[in-house]
Formats: sequence, structure tokens, C-alpha cells
Amino acid sequence: MASVNPFNLSDSEEEAERRPNETVDTARSPSVGAPGPPPGNPFSPPADAEPPTLLLSSNRTSPSGGEGSVSIAAISAMAGATETRISVDGIAAQLLRDQYLLTALEFHTELLEAGRELPRLRDYFSNPGNFERQSGTPPAKDQVLGPGGPLNRAGSISTLDSLDFARYSDDGNRESDERVAVLEFELRKAKETIQALRANLTHAAESEVPSQERKNYKSSLEIQEPIRPLEKRALNFLVNEYLLKNEYKLSSITFSDENDDQDFELWDDVGLNIPKPPDLLQLYRNCGTPLPSPRDTVDVSVGVDFGDLPGNCIAQDPPKKPDLSHQLEYQISLLNNEKQSLAEQIKKLQRCVCVCVKLSPAFQQALLSFCRMCSDSRLGAEVSRIADSEESVMLMLGRCLPHIVPNVLLAKREELIPLILCTACLHPEPKERDKLLHILFNLIKRPDDEQRQMILTGCVAFARHVGPTRVEAELLPQCWEQINHKYPERRLLVAESCGALAPYLPKEIRSSLVLSMLQQMLAEDKADMVREAVVKSLSIIMGYIDDPDKYSQGFELMLLSLGDPSERVVSAVHQVFIPAFAAWTTELGTLQTALIPSLLARIEKLLMQGEHVLDEYKLHVFLSALQSLIPPLFAVVLQNAPFTSRAKLTGDISAIEVTRFPRPASPLQDVATIIGSREMLSALLLLYDYQLEHEGTTGWDSLLWVVNQLLPQLIEIVGRINVTSSSCVHEFSRFFWRLCRTFGKIFTNTKVKPQFQEILRLSEENVDTSDGNDILTKATVPIYATGVLTCYNQDEDRKLLVGFLEDVMTTLSLSHAPLDSLKASFVELGANPVYHELLLTVLWYGVVHTSALVRCTAARMFELLVKGVNETLVAQRVVPALITLSSDPEISVRISTIPAFGTIMETVTQKELLERVKMQLASFLEDPQYQDQHSLHMEIIRTFGRVGPNAEPRFRDEFVLPHLHKLALANNSQTAESKRIDVATQLFEAYSALSCCFISEEVMVNHFLPGLRCLRADMEQLSPEHEVRSSMSIASSLVGEDAKTKFLSKMGQLTTSGAMLANVFQRKK
Repeated sequence: MASVNPFNLSDSEEEAERRPNETVDTARSPSVGAPGPPPGNPFSPPADAEPPTLLLSSNRTSPSGGEGSVSIAAISAMAGATETRISVDGIAAQLLRDQYLLTALEFHTELLEAGRELPRLRDYFSNPGNFERQSGTPPAKDQVLGPGGPLNRAGSISTLDSLDFARYSDDGNRESDERVAVLEFELRKAKETIQALRANLTHAAESEVPSQERKNYKSSLEIQEPIRPLEKRALNFLVNEYLLKNEYKLSSITFSDENDDQDFELWDDVGLNIPKPPDLLQLYRNCGTPLPSPRDTVDVSVGVDFGDLPGNCIAQDPPKKPDLSHQLEYQISLLNNEKQSLAEQIKKLQRCVCVCVKLSPAFQQALLSFCRMCSDSRLGAEVSRIADSEESVMLMLGRCLPHIVPNVLLAKREELIPLILCTACLHPEPKERDKLLHILFNLIKRPDDEQRQMILTGCVAFARHVGPTRVEAELLPQCWEQINHKYPERRLLVAESCGALAPYLPKEIRSSLVLSMLQQMLAEDKADMVREAVVKSLSIIMGYIDDPDKYSQGFELMLLSLGDPSERVVSAVHQVFIPAFAAWTTELGTLQTALIPSLLARIEKLLMQGEHVLDEYKLHVFLSALQSLIPPLFAVVLQNAPFTSRAKLTGDISAIEVTRFPRPASPLQDVATIIGSREMLSALLLLYDYQLEHEGTTGWDSLLWVVNQLLPQLIEIVGRINVTSSSCVHEFSRFFWRLCRTFGKIFTNTKVKPQFQEILRLSEENVDTSDGNDILTKATVPIYATGVLTCYNQDEDRKLLVGFLEDVMTTLSLSHAPLDSLKASFVELGANPVYHELLLTVLWYGVVHTSALVRCTAARMFELLVKGVNETLVAQRVVPALITLSSDPEISVRISTIPAFGTIMETVTQKELLERVKMQLASFLEDPQYQDQHSLHMEIIRTFGRVGPNAEPRFRDEFVLPHLHKLALANNSQTAESKRIDVATQLFEAYSALSCCFISEEVMVNHFLPGLRCLRADMEQLSPEHEVRSSMSIASSLVGEDAKTKFLSKMGQLTTSGAMLANVFQRKK
């Protein structure tokens, strides 16, 4: 039976190419591949001898490339057949002599395995000197090297595996390409030699069990034949391979340690000259299938038929071992298929298995037990399942974040915001995205300002990334869920989110759902900071809304927020909401036609309804809204002016003066912001002033509306205000001041002042006419003086203001009209120290006026001015003027100075100044010429009652109370009943006010109580009912004081004719 060795390829082509370069005698080296042995071979058998059986792996070619194929087995056979002719030592000598070194090495190895070591071969191969390169010239072609001749090949032959074949060649003088070819040839031949040695090892292993013993086992089916060493090693390899493939790594490690004499990484270590068989699983599946016939199989790597093979490539089966060729051919057919699998398994083992050969298996297993792994839990499953794509990363984050967030400190949870938002943006599942956004809005229980800003920033980034549709579907529901949250910080987050997301929402949702949400929160939320945020978000909505039908809803929201009880909410309305709403109405063209007229109509309606009692708070609300609309109104005037198209931005545009406009409450009320830039505003202002001064307002509809409709309506409203309401006067004064400052000086001088002057009509002809004086008693005077004439503070402006006040004071005094409008002007102007000198100048004009009426008015005006003027001016300007008036020939003028002197005693602390005032008041009380001056006494008592509680205690104890006692005593002897009642009534008011003060016992006994006795005597005689009422009032005011106890104890000791009065005081003990 013949077989094919797939590894024994013919080298005839390579050798044919090398043949011209051979250095060995060609006559002695015929070509390889002849069907018979080479001629002249002394080992050739006789012609009639039976051809020896050639082992598949025993064909060898001489390194020189010229010798024929020699079979080691054949040589051994011939040696046995012709032992009488030649010995084994002779064969070895002939091989060494002809330089068949590899054949000699294989022959030496076979002899060693057979237990027949040959000394000649042992000595040759154990001597490294036989293989060292000679430095001389190579031998000649006809030179025959002896056994000890030099060999140009390797320097050591300890093992063939350790030879560095890349360093040597048959000819050291060849070119590099020739060396590579020779070295490749030698490497292949070395591998064939190793395969041949393994074949001999296989043959020897099969022969280890004696044939007789094998027969004994075969005779009985129940008795199994013992396992052979090579079978054990092969099975061990397959078992270890099975363990590794099925992830029994620890078992594989233990198994390899128990077989430490075997290398499980290389199949060749088994020792069989056959390819690796299939794995255990494949063998199990094919256990009942008969092996294929070698005749039915073809080696795909060779691709030849048996009939085409040369004769020396066909081996006959040994007669005694027919199964060996059958087994080898089957295994060879699977070699190429298993080679790739083996390489992959080796790589896998190198990655997965780390064997510590120095540790015992038990120790290794115990050591690895400390590497505790758990894949059963949720977290273990996530850890063992590493994400390998973007989508899997998002899915993993969506699963893990709900478990991470609750375990993060509240103060650091904002660090999770980027992770949550990124996952929510990219996660493919809508439910998971909703869950993540819910986590975002509930991330922190009560987020502070910085944390809310981080969340809002993330929401805006999310909105920019996903678009309006997903914002509506995913973010807005989160806001709606928390609109009634119990924590105001969470509701504040919702309110701020609505404004921040407004630019990224669909316009329909922005003007419907979001607007309704904010309106509900503005009306229902109890937290001031939430409503403030709602107002700001509503402002943003107004900036992006484009539905004209929502104007009325926006107007009502403005009024609702203006009426909020919180100052911070109202401030937000003026700073943000009104500018945004005005910008929208400007775009709609309804600022001058709807918004401002609506506010004016409400003010007029309010004034009509409150002729007797005006709702000043609502008036303030409407007027403050009007004041906030002044900047956008002026912007409309500039943007719709005839010169707007001529405005150009050039480099020589002058800067706007800092004081040109009032300081805005917010950037949104800055005219430059509304226009677009300060440069454009500067250019427009230059054209604006030039237009007003030289060209007029023809064709300027927006400005004509202000001049012809707004100003007349405002002046009419001002005339209907109660002049005694200081708050209303102040509000309208500030409104006109901002209006005039915003529209500029030229507009004020040419458009505003003429309309006021036309109404006031200050002239000599109108002094005595009631029509002309009526307007001077209304709020028009103080509003014009403080709101229009004070807009600019240059000399001509101040002179105009002084002249106006002097004319008003003169007109009102000469016409005996009420001074309320003048007082309101002094109070409003006196609040600003800048105008103190100006007001003193006006009053000095009255002091030196020829009319006593004007001088009286001036004296009374000093009382209003003293409280706000510093003591230096009081000493230098006020007191001298009052002393001058106190010596006026007219008694009415002197009496008019008493309230001012009293105010000085109440407010001034300088002793010298107080002494001067005290002396002047003493002259009024002690001078005999004033003893019968009823009006003077009434004014002094009224003044003492007003300033006594706030005056210096020494002044009160030493001057006020003693003189009140004297006045009360003198009133007892007053014959005129009307005068006595007037004085008694005024004394009662004074004592009632002074009873709240701390009074020393001495003063109480000497002055306060005696004065009260005099007052009681007047009350008993004039009106018993009034007596009881006055006594109860004074007694009740003394309850709870130490002085009161003393007072009541002394009063209880008095004998009175009025039983009711005595009973009242007795009950108060």
C-alpha cells in the first residue's frame, strides 16, 4: 500500500536553478528526482533485490543539492541485508566523508533511539570545531573533505533548533540574494529533519508495548488495552484544549500543573509525526463514523493524483502494520484545516491565561478566590457589559443615572447636570428621556441661585440641540408638573425656565400654554421671588410674541403686576416688563394710539371717581407706568422723524453728555439700547435738535401727537389733582421732569413751558380776578415749578424759577388766596438741598416786599423751609430775616413769625441760636403791648403745643410750661367768653401733647398742675361736658408713667365742685 507525503515536495526546480553555481563535483551529484538510485552509488542493492520500503518523511536531499534521495530506513535495511559486506561504522564514515551531515545526524539519532550509539558519530557531532567557519579560501571543486574537514556553515550544533541559519550559506562569497535562497533551503531541510526524527519517535512509541501483551488484551473485549505514552500526551492536549475553549480556565491551570512535563501550547510537543486531530467535541460527534479511505482523499495543499507521483514518492505499506498508513493519511488530510484553528487558540490562550508555574495549584486557586467578582447584581451586570458604541453608552447612562443621583451630595449634584442632559439629548427611548428630565428638575430639593442658573443653562442647551418639537413634548411637561410645588425654589425654577425656553418654543405654544402658565403663577403664587421671576419671564414672552390679539391680555398682565403688593415685583415690571411690552406695541404701532391713551383714560376715570377721596395708590400705579413709557415714546419720535433716513454713523459724531438723559432704571429703559447704539442715538439727537430749532415739527406726526394731544391732556389732569396731596404732586413732578429731560431742553422751552404759561397767565391784570387766581391754587403751580422749571439748572433756568415763585407768592398774598400751592412748591423744592439758597432768595424778596400780606406769607414760608435747611443757613439767613419780620410795624407780620421761631426751637441744637429765639419769644409774652393780643396768644399756645414734645427738655421745663401756666391763669380772668373758649381749647390741646413728656416733680407741682387747675376752672364754667371729656383725655394720656402716678395722687387730694371730674381721677389712682 503506497502513501503520499505532502511535505516531501520536489526540489528539482530550485536545484535546477542552483546547479550552475554548485561548488561540488556534478559528476558525483546527479539530479534529484530520478526514478532509481544514482549511478555509482556503493549502497545500491543488486538488481534482483526487493526494493526497500520508503518512509514518507525519510527522503532527503544533500545540502549540496547534487546527491540523490537517500532513505535512512533503506540504508538500515541494506545494512542488515549486506552486513557481511559493510559495517554500520563504515556507513557512518562514508556519510561523513561525502558531507551528508544531516543524513549522518539522522542516522546517529536513529542509532541512539535503538540503543546502538556509534562512537564515530558521537565524537563528530559533539565537537563544535567541525562546524566552525574557516577564514581561508573555499575548497576546490574536486577537493574531497574528510570527516574532520572544515564546513562553511555554523559555529555550533548543540541543537539544530538553535542554529542561526540566517547568518550562513554554502558559499560565504555569494551575493546577498543567493544567500537568502540557500538559507531558505537549509531551513526547510532542517524542518524536514525534525519531522523525520519525530516519525522515528512515533515508531518507537508504538513498539513500547510488547506484541504478546497486546495480543492478550485483544483476546478479551472486557479487558482494555493500557494507554500508551503518546496516546496519553495526545489526550492530555485535547482535554486541556477543551477546558480552555469552554472557559474552564482554573481547571485548565490545575490540569497543566499536574502535567508539568508537557507543553500544552504546542501540539508538536506530543511527539507524534501527525497533524493535530479534531477537538474532543468533533471526535465525539464522529465516534461512530468509519474513517475515509486514503484512496478516496486528496491533499488539497498538494493537488496531485497518485498516478502522477514519482516512484520514489510512493511508499508501500509494511506488511505487519497496515493501519499506520491509513491513520497517517487521514490525519494529514486534516492538518491544514486545524492549523489555523490552532493558531487562534494559541493567541486566545496567551490573552486569557496567565499561569504562574512557580505556585502550586491549590495555592493558585486559593489566591484567585480573593478576586471576588459578582455579575448577578444590577451593578455587576452593568460593569461586566462594557459599552462598545454611542447608543450603548447612552443606554447604559440611562440605566445608571437614576441610581447614581440619589447617592450624590446635594451640594454637588449640579456636577451631574451635563451628564443628565447629554444622555437625555441622545437617548433613543422617549420614556427614558422623560425620566432623565424628571431627574433634572428634581435633582436638588431647593436649588439656590447658582444651581438654578446651571439647570437653566442646561435646559437652554438642550433646547438648542433638540429643537422646538422636543422642547414642547419633553421639557414643558416637566415645568407644568412643578407649577404648584410646595417649595418656592422649585416654582421659581419653573418660572425662570418658561422665560429661558421661550425663544426655542413654537410660537403657538409660546403665546398660549406658556403665557397661561405664567399668568396663573402671577395671580396665585404667594412667594414674592416667584412672582418676580414670572414677571421677567412674561417680559421675554412679550419680546417674542407675534399675535396682535394678545395685546389686551398683555395690558391686563401689566396692570395686574403693577398692583402687586411686593416692591420687588413692581420694580421688575418697570425694569423689564413695561419696556418689553412697549417694544411690542411699538412694532404693532399701538404705543401712541392704544397703550398710553389707555393709561391716561384710567387716570382720568380715577380722578372723576375720587373727587372727595382719591385712590392715590392706583394713581401712582398708572402714573409710574406712564413714566416708564417715556424712553420708548422718545425712541418712536426719533425713529419716525423726517430726518431719520439722513442719520449716518461717521467718525466725527460727538458723544452724548452723561446728564442728557435721566438715569434709566434698567438697560431696557436706556434710549440708546432701544435705538440700537449710542452712536446712532448721538447722530439722531443732533438732527433732532436742529429740526426743532430751525425747521419745526411740520410732518412729524409722532412728535405732534406728543405736543398736541399728550401734553394738553396731562396738564388738564394735573389741574384736577388735590394740591394738598404731597405724594400726587411728587409723582407728577417726577413724571414731567423725566419727560422734559428725555425730550431735551429745546423741546421743553418751545413746547412744554409755553403751554403751562398760557394756563397760569401770571400778570398784574389777574391779581384781583377770581378766574386768574383759581388756577394758582391748584397742583399746576408746584408741578410746573418742580417738574418743568427744575429740569435744567443753568442761570437763566434758576432766574426763571425764582421769578415764577415770587410772582406766585405775590399774587396769592395780594388776592388773599390759599397758600397751599406755594407751600407744596416749597416742600417739594426744599427736599433738595440744591434749591435751599434759591428758596431763601425768594423769601427774602417777600421779607422786603412793600405789602404786609406778602411779608406775612414770607414769614409763614420760613416755617416750611427751616426743617430741611442746615443750621449754618438758619443762623445766617433765616433767623435774621425772622427777627426783621418780628419787628415789623404790622402786628400780623410779627405774629406770622412765631411758628417759624417755634420750628427753630424744635430742630436747632446751637445754644446761642436757641437763646436768641427764646429771647424773641419772651418779648412776645412779656411785652405789655402784647398783653391784649388774642391772636398772638393763640399762635404762641398752638406753637408750644406743636414743638413742646420735641423741643429741648430744658427749654420745655424752663420756658414752655411756665408760660403756659401764666397764659392759663390769665385766661381765667378773661371777660370775653369767645376769646376765653378759644384760649382754653388751645390750652387743652397743648397740655394734651405735653402730658406725654417726662416732667420733673418740681415742674409738675409748680407749673403743670397749677396750669391744669386753671384750665379746669375754664372748662367748668364754659361746658361741663367738655370738661369731663378733656379731663379724661389728659388722664388717659398720663397712664403708665411715673409722673402720672404723682399727678393722680395729687389730683385726688384736691376738692373739686365737679363730682364727675373727681370720680374720674379717683378711679385712676
